Amino acid sequence: MVTFYRRLPKFDYLAPQSIEEALALLSRYQGSAKVIAGGSDVVPKLKRRAMKGIDYIVDLKGISGLDYISYDGAGLKLGPLATVRAVERSDVVLETFPMLAQAAESMASPQVRNRGTVVGNICNAVPSADMAPSLLTLDAKVSVVSEKGSRTVAIQDFFTGPTKTVLSADEIVTGIEIPNPPANSRGKYIKLTPRRAMDLAVVGVAVMVTPENGICKDLRIALGAVSPTPIRVAQAESILKGNKFSDELIDQVAEAAAEGCRPISDHRASAEYRRDMVRVLTRRAIRELLSDEAASAQGFGKGA
Repeated sequence: MVTFYRRLPKFDYLAPQSIEEALALLSRYQGSAKVIAGGSDVVPKLKRRAMKGIDYIVDLKGISGLDYISYDGAGLKLGPLATVRAVERSDVVLETFPMLAQAAESMASPQVRNRGTVVGNICNAVPSADMAPSLLTLDAKVSVVSEKGSRTVAIQDFFTGPTKTVLSADEIVTGIEIPNPPANSRGKYIKLTPRRAMDLAVVGVAVMVTPENGICKDLRIALGAVSPTPIRVAQAESILKGNKFSDELIDQVAEAAAEGCRPISDHRASAEYRRDMVRVLTRRAIRELLSDEAASAQGFGKGA
């Protein structure tokens, strides 16, 4: 019996030593070059021949100083080579941005998290990207550069469709900036999957709530895997803002979140199930955050 092996696609591997060199390569091979950081998303796609017209891989790993996780008191900055695992275990992230650490911990396996990057996760732009909902609730901004200049893009404007972003073929994301969350706020990311590890999110819900004397001062809700892109649901958020917390209003918020998404049916779940789970998980996240707040006020726990 003769065994036939499928040949991998051919491409040239380029390893620039600076951002300027990487940008020059993207400009030279515009449209046929693909940037990788960790490669945990791109390499499997190349093996499946799911990326057409890519003749050059521009690997940023050889550029020093891009793996930073820095905090200046006003906010967090993540470099394009900051791995998901490093974010998951960062003391400042755990202390000040715990929802981001929860999202990082939920991704894939330790091996993948050690290789994959947060920037790569959002640039891959799949609707189920785990880091995206938390970054949306945190009002993150994405720093983008090309040979023509630099720009900053709000995370809610970054995604344009499944696996699509605002990035041009000659642009590189050079970092993510995340401002401090509001004082006394608490955040939670809940990911629904068949297994605890290695599965894509069937539904992802990120919630940040800021309570003040029984009133909802601020509420942010972002969803993953239930629309063509990760989304904020502003209509649901507005129901509770400025009002006293009550089971009735929380139920209304959960219902509005479910109505605000556009899930599809696929081999992992039906659209109806996904919408039901948005309702359930949004309600659960808000109630758990309020329960954590009550415990903290009585000295049983520490807020984020």
